Amino acid sequence: MENVVYVTGHKNPDSDSICAAYGYAEFKNKTGNIPAIPVRLGNVNAETQFILDHFGVKAPRLLETVRLKVEDLDIDTIGPITSNISLKAAWNIMRDNHLKSLPVVGNDSRLVGILSISNLTSSFMDIWDNNILGKSNTSIENILDTLSATSVYINENCKTFPGKIAVTAMQPDSLKEIVDKDDIAIVGDRPDVQEALIDINTSLIIITGAHKLAENLLSKAREKGVTIISTPHDSFTASRLLIQSIPVSHVMATKDLISFSKDDLVDDIKDVMAETRYHSYPVTDEDGRVIGTVSRYHLISKHKKKVIQVDHNERGQSVDGLEDAEVLEIIDHHRVADIQTSNPIFFRNEPLGSSSTIVGKSFFERNITPPKEVAGLLCGAIISDTLLFKSPTCTEQDKDICHKLAEIAGISSLEEFAKEMFKAGTSLKGKTVSQIFNQDFKPFNMGESRVGVAQVNTMDIDGFMPLKDEMLSYMKSEADSKGYAVVMLLLTDILKEGSQVLVAGERHDYVEKTFNIQLVDSMAFLPGVLSRKKQVIPPLTNVVNSMK
Repeated sequence: MENVVYVTGHKNPDSDSICAAYGYAEFKNKTGNIPAIPVRLGNVNAETQFILDHFGVKAPRLLETVRLKVEDLDIDTIGPITSNISLKAAWNIMRDNHLKSLPVVGNDSRLVGILSISNLTSSFMDIWDNNILGKSNTSIENILDTLSATSVYINENCKTFPGKIAVTAMQPDSLKEIVDKDDIAIVGDRPDVQEALIDINTSLIIITGAHKLAENLLSKAREKGVTIISTPHDSFTASRLLIQSIPVSHVMATKDLISFSKDDLVDDIKDVMAETRYHSYPVTDEDGRVIGTVSRYHLISKHKKKVIQVDHNERGQSVDGLEDAEVLEIIDHHRVADIQTSNPIFFRNEPLGSSSTIVGKSFFERNITPPKEVAGLLCGAIISDTLLFKSPTCTEQDKDICHKLAEIAGISSLEEFAKEMFKAGTSLKGKTVSQIFNQDFKPFNMGESRVGVAQVNTMDIDGFMPLKDEMLSYMKSEADSKGYAVVMLLLTDILKEGSQVLVAGERHDYVEKTFNIQLVDSMAFLPGVLSRKKQVIPPLTNVVNSMK
């Protein structure tokens, strides 16, 4: 199992979650003794992507779970075998590596079968007919290897042998009663029998005892196309070993194969193993290639994945499977919630505007200058979380750390950088009026009237204007079909500290009286209005309830 620690922000990550994870992983790699890897638990939003692109940083990899996967286990990595190798060669691999089965692959390294000890046992216990070499298309290479034989003459036009196997311990005159054309004959140092076998046109002659073939008989064998090999074994041993030369494809299991992907969860494969009785199971990579085998004893593992949480400490916001992992640290600026750990951990929680401020402080407290790209990411995240220091959660520490990081990152103007960042993050380009209106719409009952208010943060109000008439038409349709007295859309600009409001419905006067404005073409700018919850709904409710 890879000994690393994953540094992760929360699900549905914002800029602080992504950048703080990246920055703190860098800090741990400079100060810790376990490699730290930043990860994310969701898609990167447009604002965060702008920050990453600006400083040339790739988004952290997506981590779906910290539950153990097959790839985290210490599986057997003995290479698979191909279907054409002999039973003897396969048995030697299994014996030497104390294995009870082996995956069999094709030329593309994908699983085609499984060879087990039971397959091998059956191949010897079952009654075999003497045509087995032909039926299994056993190659001359397998036969030479299995019998430790040397080639005397190989007919290149005949690499497999269709006939039956015969041990020719008889007189030449008796051969024709049991040996036919294309048969495989095992013979000792008997030139008269050897010649008779060549005359019959056997396909393969195996000479035992490491004996040779007379030169005149070798010439005759070449003319007849009879393959001749010589083995050091005696006839009995040669006949016994010959069966072991057949390819594993002839005996391997090919149906109902069970294999696991390296990405499968250990909990899931346990259930499969409980329902089956195989000793081991092939493991494949993402391309379906066999990379090893896993057995029940591999599942006995005390290893847990290591996690550092940043920008959150609530279980529901964290990575799936956290209960199966080991939490080493928590770095956060939110309220303390429901995370529980089995051991004491390093917990740093400060009432600051951004977790990235804490990460920046961690560098400076150790007199470590963060790399330019890390400083840039942390600076962008602080700007995002504090709305360029306008958020009520912002502190002097946030401002101080942000300015230090900006200097390291080469950001000459925080205001210009923030403007571009917010504009990228709140762009409405490519969105339909329905998507814009409904991404944050809430209905309200105010007295006897129904009111609908949508709000969208954007730095691109001017870019929205071509959609104005289409949006007003959509809003009027919503008001008419759903019985709203008035429908509002707030286009809130963080840097301008105000909202452009579009109004549809019969009671425009509700809005005009609430904000003391005059709507022009169903639209007006509301300076200082940023919060629907605090600055729009309360005064609008008072006005609606006071008017009949």
